Amino acid sequence: MDLLKLVQKLPSAPPIFKEEILDKFGAKVVLPQTTFPKASFASKRQDALGRSLPQIIAHRGNKATHPENSLRAFEDAVDAGAHALETDLHLTKDGVDRDLNRCFGVDRQIKDCDWDFIQTLRTTRMPHQPLACLRDLLQCFRRPQWQSTWLLLDVKFDDDPAALVRHIRETFRQVDPENRIPWASKAEYIPLYSQYFPGFAIQNIGFSDFYSRHFLAVSHTSFSMIQAALVSPRGRKFLREVQGRDLQTFSWTNNDDINIEWCIRQGLDGIITDNVPRALELCETLGEEKKHRWTAKVVIGRIIFNFWLYVFILLFRRRYGTCIDEQTKVDKKK
Repeated sequence: MDLLKLVQKLPSAPPIFKEEILDKFGAKVVLPQTTFPKASFASKRQDALGRSLPQIIAHRGNKATHPENSLRAFEDAVDAGAHALETDLHLTKDGVDRDLNRCFGVDRQIKDCDWDFIQTLRTTRMPHQPLACLRDLLQCFRRPQWQSTWLLLDVKFDDDPAALVRHIRETFRQVDPENRIPWASKAEYIPLYSQYFPGFAIQNIGFSDFYSRHFLAVSHTSFSMIQAALVSPRGRKFLREVQGRDLQTFSWTNNDDINIEWCIRQGLDGIITDNVPRALELCETLGEEKKHRWTAKVVIGRIIFNFWLYVFILLFRRRYGTCIDEQTKVDKKK
């Protein structure tokens, strides 16, 4: 039996092993020769004591007080001291911006709905809030209290890449913000960013060092990895390599003290979290509190995650080889 088919039959197999998702990761891409800028504003910060500390990035806003991806959640995150905001993007049916069920109780896909319908929805969680669109969020960056805040956009690949990136570019032209937004990217998006956003920094948000290594060929790419992947021997080696190249490193989504503390001690540039106040507190008290230890539950979870990660690497290599076209290597030699 085919290994992929066997894995798909396992009830505990993650959704990454669905063929339609694997094929998106395995899409062949010829990387452009564009030199993307480094997002200097996203590097580690210096506190009043001269310590080098990571920036704290609010994952979809301050989810502790308001429903995620609402304007109130983003506003509260900035008020709480977040250095940056992170959110993900999807296109609606009419091109204004996956599933509305988790937050809004509506069993429909965003891509199948018009914005006129989506903007009438309110979150099931109190206080009931509407979903923010990109234009509304970008307008907030004109506020004086937001001037030192930057935005990390996780551009999902559920939508047509060209259409999504083109609509984002049109939205930016309407709002006309400064280029303070690094882009979270998959391989097939990089040529589009080169065309539409040549002055913007890009970032790979990933769960596998094997896949993310492809982006080392792109100038000044920063990396945001799920923390469970970084604690493995492969992950630590990848982290050292990226930091050795003076590339920015981030981790998502870290909410427990032990995970946040680990990220601080590893010298990451940014920590993506749902708990901005606690992350800031741990940065300030680093070394003062007793060092946390991994619990048996956490260790087992890490082992299971990395088991599936190794299965993913094995299947990916067999099925696709690499997502970067061999032409890229030829161009590098010219």
